[in-house]
Amino acid sequence: MIVPGAGLPPLNGARLLTAWTLSPGVLAGVALLAGGYGAGLRRLAGPWPRRRTVSFGAGVLLLALIGCSAIAVYDDTLFWARAVQGVVLLVVAPMLLAGGAPLTLARETLPGPAVVTLGRWRRSGLARTLCAPGMATLALVAPPFVLYLTGLYPLELESATVSGLVSLGLLGAGLLYAVSRLQIDPVPRTTHHGLTLGIAIAEVVTDGVLGLVLWLGPLLAVAHYTAVDRTWGPSPRDDQAIGAGVWWIGGDLAGLPFLGAIAARFAAADAKEARRIDAELDEQEAAGERGSGLWWEQQGR
Repeated sequence: MIVPGAGLPPLNGARLLTAWTLSPGVLAGVALLAGGYGAGLRRLAGPWPRRRTVSFGAGVLLLALIGCSAIAVYDDTLFWARAVQGVVLLVVAPMLLAGGAPLTLARETLPGPAVVTLGRWRRSGLARTLCAPGMATLALVAPPFVLYLTGLYPLELESATVSGLVSLGLLGAGLLYAVSRLQIDPVPRTTHHGLTLGIAIAEVVTDGVLGLVLWLGPLLAVAHYTAVDRTWGPSPRDDQAIGAGVWWIGGDLAGLPFLGAIAARFAAADAKEARRIDAELDEQEAAGERGSGLWWEQQGR
């Protein structure tokens, strides 16, 4: 039996920069994302914020890196390499892709029938349920626990098909959360930014729980890593502890820009509401002054 990851040389600084693999599935997915977004930009009639293009491009680039760089070469050999992929797929890449407002771009550039179909999906009961705060939170919190605590992780290591499905599942769950919480694109259900910010802060705690489970819990996929027979680098326990730190600390650090984006939108929404209230008060005051002037004019007659 051929064991994935067996026989690889030690991962050092040089290998980290020079070890690459060409994964057809990753390259096809990256090309589809980049090509679709680029086609939308070419069809767009009006201006498009540069920051959105940069954000989406950075997300696509990160997906290519974790799927073709040394992280992908050693993802069957080192636990922490899979952890890096998981954090990027679930947290970092979805945040960047959602920041590109791809659904808004699609709505403004796709043919009419396709836009109508997208609108129908967005208004459907299923979409409203999936974008509810509780469901979106579950989509972010549950996947890593399911991956590591149900026996799915050894299957992911042994099967390229299962690995691909897990990667798509993590990315899809992260996109569901990021799109529904950032609310840059039109969403079926809007949530007050204060509630969203509170939920995002609470979710930081779950990263710590997962980190503790991986750090203090039993070793995972022991049969696989024993068969790999790696004689260099950290011990299996230290390797898993590093992976726990990636999920714990890396997940929290990756979530900081997300929290910042939500806080900024929260502040902008409050400022907009304050301007609206001020305008209404000014209009009421002006109306009162006009009414008072009219009364005095009538009394003068």
